[in-house]
Amino acid sequence: MSESEHTGGASFPSFHERSGEYSAGDRARIALTEVLRELVVASMRSTAAAADVDAARALVVKALEHLSESGPTGGAATDSHFMDRSPLMGLMNAIAPPMRAEVDPSVGEFGAVVCRVVFTEPFEGPPGHVHGGFVAAAFDEVLGQAQSLTGRPGMTGRLSTTYRAPTPLHVEIVFRGWVESVEGRKIFTRATAHAGETLCGECEGLFLSMPPELLGRLRKGRDIAAREDQG
Repeated sequence: MSESEHTGGASFPSFHERSGEYSAGDRARIALTEVLRELVVASMRSTAAAADVDAARALVVKALEHLSESGPTGGAATDSHFMDRSPLMGLMNAIAPPMRAEVDPSVGEFGAVVCRVVFTEPFEGPPGHVHGGFVAAAFDEVLGQAQSLTGRPGMTGRLSTTYRAPTPLHVEIVFRGWVESVEGRKIFTRATAHAGETLCGECEGLFLSMPPELLGRLRKGRDIAAREDQG
């Protein structure tokens, strides 16, 4: 299954675009990650007896041992794409909610990125609501994709978030981000976050487009670090 099938047809240039199909190993990691997300929530909600929790822990330890013994066979994690590993959208990242994205081409010169997400207990700050740091991170993710629609993707230079109302858990939050203007290497962006008709937050972001060789060095550094970690 391709990334576009998971993200509703969105396509983002450079490191926000996944052109290849998912391998059998990729699909297996995605399925595993979905179960891990359920495990995290269940461990927070559970009122099971200590003996049952200990038994569950033993099973998790066994699973970790199995994955460690398997090694990199079938494709190392570094072969997966940025969007697979994203801490907000990554289908192979258990800490991602995950957010789902699509492009609205009717907005401005480059279009807007629309992301939908339901935050659960692991993202709680105020009781029953999303921690503000996760809201800011979600804005960064949305605007990072929006600025990539210019075809000259860059990195976050500045992010300014205004919180208008508490962002609820267990409710679909719709983030919408777009490019306001481009001045040389500077890409100015804006975004909103809504829970139904309620405006939860707004954000302004400045991104600095980077030359292709810099992106290449970043990727190379990640691959070297992964090889060193594997010993």
